[in-house]
Amino acid sequence: GPTCVLGIDLGTTSVKAALVTGTERGLALAQSCSRETQAHSDSPGAAPQGMEQDVQKIIRALNECLAALPQQQLQQVTHIGISGQMHGVVFWKSDKGCKWSESGTGPAFEPDKVSQLVTWQDGRCSPAFLTSLPLPQSHVSLATGFGCATVFWYSKNSPDFLKAYDASGTIQDYVVAMLCDLKKPLMSVQNAASWGYFNCRNKSWNTDILKKSSFPVHLLPEVGDPGSIAGRTTCAWHGIPKGAKVGIALGDFQCSVYSCLTERTDAVLNISTSAQLTVSMPLGFQPPEKPDPSSAVTYFPYFNGDYLAVAASLNGGNVLATFVGMVAQWAQELGFQVQESAIYPRIIQAALAQKHSKLSVHPTIFGERHLPELLASVSSIGASELSLGHVTRALCRGLVENLCSMLPVQHLEEVGVRRILGSGSALARNEVLRQEVERIFPFPVVYGKDVDAAVGAAMVM
Repeated sequence: GPTCVLGIDLGTTSVKAALVTGTERGLALAQSCSRETQAHSDSPGAAPQGMEQDVQKIIRALNECLAALPQQQLQQVTHIGISGQMHGVVFWKSDKGCKWSESGTGPAFEPDKVSQLVTWQDGRCSPAFLTSLPLPQSHVSLATGFGCATVFWYSKNSPDFLKAYDASGTIQDYVVAMLCDLKKPLMSVQNAASWGYFNCRNKSWNTDILKKSSFPVHLLPEVGDPGSIAGRTTCAWHGIPKGAKVGIALGDFQCSVYSCLTERTDAVLNISTSAQLTVSMPLGFQPPEKPDPSSAVTYFPYFNGDYLAVAASLNGGNVLATFVGMVAQWAQELGFQVQESAIYPRIIQAALAQKHSKLSVHPTIFGERHLPELLASVSSIGASELSLGHVTRALCRGLVENLCSMLPVQHLEEVGVRRILGSGSALARNEVLRQEVERIFPFPVVYGKDVDAAVGAAMVM
């Protein structure tokens, strides 16, 4: 039969595995499976700001996914592509990172001498702590939840913790290292940039700057290009043959974009829990040498030396969910019981009846990375525009306008955008949001593009 590629995405809440096969029309998704990890774990050393996940539970979910895929197709897998949540860090002992044992579907590994995963959502590095760290030689501003910032935090607050380990990486780097039995972890430029203190121009860590601040540089992985091969599986894995090629681990965001972006003239607009607007930068683009903390746009390393300009908003479907929760709470306080699931379609219907609203909602209730202090506001409140329909319409428009303020239409036109690919659960469920996207952006919008990091990771291979 045809060769298969296995794509894996190790997400914040779930793990997904996808089998992709080659057909006459190109690549096609043959099978997929996802499992919630339920891996959230307390972080006593950094509570309440800490955000950690149990690596055992993440790998258990991965094993369950693979066990659920057809054995016959797994036996045809020749390449494995792996993506996962960026910025986070997990530590392990290089010769004792996992234990292999027989499972119902063949050999599988379980974590052994491995720490918790400190995720991208971790908040232990306060603004004051980040200010005390040396300035990176990188185009990316340092933030809490970034791997190198977390290592700095441990080295200053809990140095004994780090002594138990001699290797580190993202969760996806850990899985690649276990599958290929790498003595030294290997990390892609995409994941390295997400850690901070990495210079994308010369593809190297800021080792001189880090050494001067007593940073344990021996923990830093080696770095390679996204799309390259990290190694081969050292034994069969859930029926996948020994010797299958394993790609260097990739960023989930880049793989999501790769799964749907076909033309350089396309921009990708994704509104799910949060929201992102992404466009390819022109060939040969190089990011600035120093970060601009006030900039709303971040440049993510993509593939083949290209970069994506990304406006990554912390405010998307989560804002609409908060609004629905508020309406439900008001109803309850007035003595009525209304399910949130019943409110959502009704406020959408009400907003569809109100084509215009002078009401202005600035919806950043969760702040933004470049403006954490600037929270939400409502203005131009007139007596005739207080209905649920008016407010919902203004809220949806505000969400799209906020993204547009981060990456303006003029910039999209300058880099040659001709079309917008709309994706994400909030956009799929909400016709009002789609209307506002089409009103604000002067480009044709195509919906229904399925953004899938696991499929993207397989396609890269």
